[in-house]
Amino acid sequence: MTSNSMAKKQKAGNGAILVACLVFVGGMVGAAYASVPLYRLFCQVTGYNGTTQRVEQYSDTILDTTMRVTFDANTSSGLNWDFKPVNRSVEPKIGETVQISYQATNHSPVPVTGTAVFNVTPMEAGAYFNKVQCFCFTETTLQPGQTLDMPVVFFIDPEIIKAEETRNIKNITLSYTFYPSQGAKPVAGLKDKAEGSAKKL
Repeated sequence: MTSNSMAKKQKAGNGAILVACLVFVGGMVGAAYASVPLYRLFCQVTGYNGTTQRVEQYSDTILDTTMRVTFDANTSSGLNWDFKPVNRSVEPKIGETVQISYQATNHSPVPVTGTAVFNVTPMEAGAYFNKVQCFCFTETTLQPGQTLDMPVVFFIDPEIIKAEETRNIKNITLSYTFYPSQGAKPVAGLKDKAEGSAKKL
């Protein structure tokens, strides 16, 4: 075998390895992005990591016991919004349906869309904090200078006083953090990059 043939064979082998690596990386990125909604679904079903529950109907049981609920608001560094709760706390009866509001103002000169990530502390209370309505269920778009009141309708499941890990909880904090919505498609982009590299070979 000539040195020229060996060089061509080695180049072809290197090209195949490169394509295989890019495909592998693309698969890993795709799995990572697919795992996000699956992880979120798992958290919503189990209340894991302080994730609240989404329900379609109100509680039919209201206890005489009250629970203090405080509200927290944060924005990421990439979002030029003022975001805060209208009321800092409420003290509803357990099982009572309550509506509170958060307020957001867009200080950017352009329309901005944000997504809210949420949780409650103590984390054990997440499985018993039920939301009927929340701005966090969808993306929120604010026009330049626009201020928007965003309601949250929730109740605390009466079962919270029966579970060993939650029966002594007296205060729950509901926290939101707004992030800029991302419309990137990394898997498709990586696929295009892999195909471009393959063509060069």
